Amino acid sequence: MQRRESQSRLLQAMKDMFMLPDLRRKLLFTLGILVVFRFVAHVPLPGIDVAALSQLFEQNQLFGMLDLFSGSAMRRFSVAAMGVYPYITASIIMQLLVPVIPNLQALSRQGEVGQRKINRITHLLTIPLAALQGYGMLAILRGQGIVMELDPLTVATVVISMTAGTVFLVWLGELITERGIGNGISLIIFGGIVAGFPDILGKGFLSMENPLGLITFIILGLGTLVFIVAFIEAHRRIPVQYARTTFRSGRMYRQSGSTYIPLRVNTAGMIPLIFAIAVMTLPATIASYFASPTSPNFANTIAHVFNPGATLPLGLVYWGVYFLLVLGFTFFYTMIIFEQLGLAKRLQEQGGFIPGIRPGKATADYLDHVIRLITFGGAIFLASVAIMPFIAREITNITVLAISSTALLIVVGVALDTMKQVEAQLVMRRYEGFLR
Repeated sequence: MQRRESQSRLLQAMKDMFMLPDLRRKLLFTLGILVVFRFVAHVPLPGIDVAALSQLFEQNQLFGMLDLFSGSAMRRFSVAAMGVYPYITASIIMQLLVPVIPNLQALSRQGEVGQRKINRITHLLTIPLAALQGYGMLAILRGQGIVMELDPLTVATVVISMTAGTVFLVWLGELITERGIGNGISLIIFGGIVAGFPDILGKGFLSMENPLGLITFIILGLGTLVFIVAFIEAHRRIPVQYARTTFRSGRMYRQSGSTYIPLRVNTAGMIPLIFAIAVMTLPATIASYFASPTSPNFANTIAHVFNPGATLPLGLVYWGVYFLLVLGFTFFYTMIIFEQLGLAKRLQEQGGFIPGIRPGKATADYLDHVIRLITFGGAIFLASVAIMPFIAREITNITVLAISSTALLIVVGVALDTMKQVEAQLVMRRYEGFLR
C-alpha cells in the first residue's frame, strides 16, 4: 500500500511539475543545457581515423563502457570526450585529502565559506587532471594506430581543447545546479548515458537470432533495475530523542521530542564502483603502451586478462578482482564519510541521545557497529551490481548487448534524486499557496 501511494505521488508530481511557471522554467532550462551538452559532444577533434576508432570500440568492451559514460563523445573523439570525469576524480581526491590535511580540515569546518574554497581548489585540480587524461587518451589511440602522427603544436591544441571541453561541461553542470533542477554534474553524466541507450537497443535487434537469450537478458536487466531501486532507497532508522530545558517567565520547562537518523544501506553511492573501475583499467592502459600486435608478449597477456570482455576462465580473474575491489572500496569510503559526519558528537551537542545508549563514546561505538553491519549488505549489493554484466553475458550468451549495471545505477540514482527534488519543490509551493 505504501509503495502504491509513493508511485501515485510520483506520477502526480510528474503531472504537476509543468503547471507551475517557475518550476517549468527551471525544467526547460535544465533540458536546454543538456541539449547544449549533446551539441558539444558532436564537435570533433582533428587527426582521427573515425572508422578505425569505431572498430576499436566495437572490439574492446572496456573502451565501449567508457564511451557509454561519455554519451558516445569518446567514439567521435570530440572536445567532450572525457566528459566530467576529471572533475569527479578531483572531487574524490579532495574528499580523501580533507581528513588527512589539517588546513583542509579547518576549511571544512568553516561552513559555506570553507566549502566554496574547497570547491575552488577542486576546480583548479580538475585542469591538470583533464590535461593528463587527455594526453593519455591521445597516446593510447596513437599506439593503436588510430591517431596519425601529429606535430607538437597540434597535440597541444588537441589536449587544450579536450581540457576546455571538460571545464565547459563542469560549468554547464553548475549552471543546472544553480538555476535548474537536480545536481548538474550528475545530470550531465545521466544525459551522456541515456544518449547511448538507442544505440544499445539497436544492437539488441541483432540478437533476435537468439530470442530465448534476449528474453533472459531483458528479465535480468529488469531484475537488476528493481534490485538497484530497492537498495538505493533502503535505510535503517536509528531512533533519537531530544530533551531540552527552556526558561520562560522565570520558570523552567522541559521539552522532549523524538526523531530518527536514516542510515543508508548504500552510503557510499557509486564512488566505490568508480574507484574499482579506475584501478581495473590502469593495468590494461599501461600494458597497451607495451603490447605488440605482431609478436605477443607479457603486456599482451596483461591487456587480455584485464579486459572485461575476456572469456572464461580469464573472465573470472577480471570480474573476481573487480568484485573484491568494490567490496573493499565500499567499506573504506563509507568509513571515511561516516567519520567526517561525527554523528555522535553532533547528537551530544544538540541534546539528543539514542534510547538505551549512553551519550558520547558508547553512542559512537554503537553507530560504528550499526554502520558496519548495514555496509556489509551495501557492499554485497554494489559488488553484485558490478558483476551483473558478466553474469548476464554468460547466462544469455549475448555479447552485442552490454548495458553496464554501473550505468543503470547512475541513471536510476540521478532520476530518483531529481524527482525527489521536483516533489520537494511542489510540496513547498503547495504549502506557500495554502498560506496565502
